Amino acid sequence: MADSGDLDLLGLPKPKAKKEREKQEVVVVRTARDAQRLQLDRLMRHPEKEVHIPERRQENRGHKVPEFVRNVMGSSAGAGSGEFHVYRQLRKKEITRVKLMEELAEKERLDNEFAARLAAKEKAAEEKTARKRAKRNKKKQKLKDNRNKAKKSKAEAGADNEPTPESEDEASGEDETQEKISETNDAQVMSRRANTDGESKSSEKNS
Repeated sequence: MADSGDLDLLGLPKPKAKKEREKQEVVVVRTARDAQRLQLDRLMRHPEKEVHIPERRQENRGHKVPEFVRNVMGSSAGAGSGEFHVYRQLRKKEITRVKLMEELAEKERLDNEFAARLAAKEKAAEEKTARKRAKRNKKKQKLKDNRNKAKKSKAEAGADNEPTPESEDEASGEDETQEKISETNDAQVMSRRANTDGESKSSEKNS
């Protein structure tokens, strides 16, 4: 029994008010990106709603026909009799079976060709990657060898510049000889000066 509030003046039930639909902006889809954004917005508008994911479409292989039709009649077997419809049905089944076999063979051939092309492309990509990898490794090894060679030459140059004990002894001996030579030269100069002074004094006395 309906409530009195749901009835009109004539006692009939009032029509249900239409649900107000949410005002949505008019989106003009120009690119695939806009279409994808619109779909995502529609999905996220009601997150509690279950998303329907369609299943993969199955191949329609037509009617299931037997593999072998043993009682095949010729075209003139049932001509002009009531068996002609039987012959026509058997012929239709045979044509369907042969067509299905040809489609399966064509699909298998295309799948094999695709697999062969895919394997060839993967092999070519692997060979190209291997060549590039070998080139990078060769370059890295060359840089490493050059770095080690530079370090080795630098270490050898530093070792050559360092004074050895023998060179230090030779240098000290040379310094001592130089000092002795300079001392003898000084002594000779002093003696010469003394001689010249004595000669000058004697000449002054004689005068």
